[in-house]
Amino acid sequence: MLKTEVFEQLKKAMKEKDVLAKGVLTLVKSALDSAEKEKGETLSYDEELAIINREVKQTNQALEGAQSAGRSDLIEKEEAKLTLLKSFLPKQLSEEEIVEKLTAAGVTKGMNMGDAMKIAKPLLNGQAEGAAISKVVKSLI
Repeated sequence: MLKTEVFEQLKKAMKEKDVLAKGVLTLVKSALDSAEKEKGETLSYDEELAIINREVKQTNQALEGAQSAGRSDLIEKEEAKLTLLKSFLPKQLSEEEIVEKLTAAGVTKGMNMGDAMKIAKPLLNGQAEGAAISKVVKSLI
């Protein structure tokens, strides 16, 4: 489970006095713990991936904000956070691999965007970012 992996890396970051990693991992562990508490039982791997993906998306937004503001200090910090968060995700698929999987799953021309995304999201959970999935689905339909 991702939660135990996050906890192990958090302990390592604390021992090494890595302030950035400690902060990021604490936030992730907290998000996982609160989601688990809210659900009332252990999270599935897919649910843990969804939480990590949400953190990646928020970090990407913060990075874009820092870049538009020209804040190089924040850009470095957000890029480091992003690298750490992405280490918990499975290998990301290329656009060609996404196209192959979606066409094999039945996403075709003339299909409704909503229906296509309903097929794509669960199929590619954690293997590609939502924006990349959306871009490929648009090109297919």
